[in-house]
Amino acid sequence: MKLQKRLQKQRERRRFHVRNRIRSAGRLRLSVFRSNNHVYVQIIDDVAGRTLVAASTVEKSLGGAGKYHGNKEAAARVGKAIAERALAAGIKQVGFDRGSYKYHGRVAALADAAREAGLEF
Repeated sequence: MKLQKRLQKQRERRRFHVRNRIRSAGRLRLSVFRSNNHVYVQIIDDVAGRTLVAASTVEKSLGGAGKYHGNKEAAARVGKAIAERALAAGIKQVGFDRGSYKYHGRVAALADAAREAGLEF
């Protein structure tokens, strides 16, 4: 139980640290959520409190529901898709909000693919 509480506190501290740093920069926020089976990402305007652009592996064009898409290849597809949608909406610069996740594996693959597709963060 002590280990679980300690890990939960570490994740909370990491999430708040990352999110506060992005909000103080005054940029739009590219927020990442990963579950065991899917990867979700959205660009959020914190001032207006609205989601501007979103993409996930649940969408049929990026893989579809019912299949396993919790790997790096799927995350890279989502990163490329979010960058294309953001550029189409006129968004070029965002702050990368990885939440409580370390910059490793699927999160890093998503970020690298978004950068390669033209998004700056």
